[in-house]
Amino acid sequence: MTKPSSSPSAFRVRRATIGSRAGLFTVCLAVVLLWLAPYVVTADITHTLVDLLVLVVLATMWNLLAGYGGLVSVGQQAFLGIGAYVVIALSVHGGLNAFLAVPVAGLVAGGFALLASFAVFRLQGGYFAIGTWVLAEIVMLVTQQIGPLGSGTGASLSTLSGYDPDVRMAYTYWLALLLAVLAVGVVFLIIRSRIGLQCSAIRDDAVAAEAMGIRVGRVKRLMYVVAAAGAGAAGGIVCINTLFVQPQSVYSVQWSAYMIFIVVVGGLGTIEGPLIGALLFFALQQALSAQGTTYLIVLGLAGIAVTVLAPKGIWGSTIGRTDFRLFPVGHRLEL
Repeated sequence: MTKPSSSPSAFRVRRATIGSRAGLFTVCLAVVLLWLAPYVVTADITHTLVDLLVLVVLATMWNLLAGYGGLVSVGQQAFLGIGAYVVIALSVHGGLNAFLAVPVAGLVAGGFALLASFAVFRLQGGYFAIGTWVLAEIVMLVTQQIGPLGSGTGASLSTLSGYDPDVRMAYTYWLALLLAVLAVGVVFLIIRSRIGLQCSAIRDDAVAAEAMGIRVGRVKRLMYVVAAAGAGAAGGIVCINTLFVQPQSVYSVQWSAYMIFIVVVGGLGTIEGPLIGALLFFALQQALSAQGTTYLIVLGLAGIAVTVLAPKGIWGSTIGRTDFRLFPVGHRLEL
């Protein structure tokens, strides 16, 4: 009887499995069906779905920052607000089409994050989290002093008044869906790359990662800028969807609370986690938002229950244990 070979050539390293291929097919099918939504549902429903897609983008970007980069920020609303007001400035005062202003808003937010990183990256751990919150408050106070942007009373996106409401809502929805797909796709590509491995090493032990030759500061700055750009573009979508921006609303720390809740409940450090968490949060929001304080109580209880019963989140503690994957980012050793 011939013994099986134990040489390295007898093994294969693979990313995709039958379960991951099925999951990726499910994602592609879902995107196609979502793209057709404006043709089969009313504008009110697409307006609501835009809110869900914005949550997906924000949670995915925050997960990239904290779940993979180890940077726990509670000030991502700074970039959300910057993105929203950039759309106002470029469209109302600059004459640029509001839909075209959204990617520019993301670039401006990313550029601001690059500059701000040289200050906030001097802080570590909890100090970094508080520092990002303070940064968001400073940006809000500065915005309130700009008269052409409505000061503290807010500003309206009047340039879209010429669009038919249904057409405007469809364009907004498609742009939000495109942004959500792009956000998830960018995170997927980053995590599959060498940078993704470096992020994991930095998250586990930044000192050890630096000792191995990883440029910790550069990798963290990249994560921070990408997350900020995504949040800025999401802010532009919020502006187009609501047609009105107010500093106290768009710069509210509640946005960061939403991101943290979604990612922690869904599964920190997984691409699928923010998607699951966003769906759960959105469902609770739609079902209980009219109940006042009951809504907040249920959210709090749901968050506590998940952290106690499933510390790795819904995806990491349950579905993630199976062979089913929506996004194959790991490696499998097979004979």
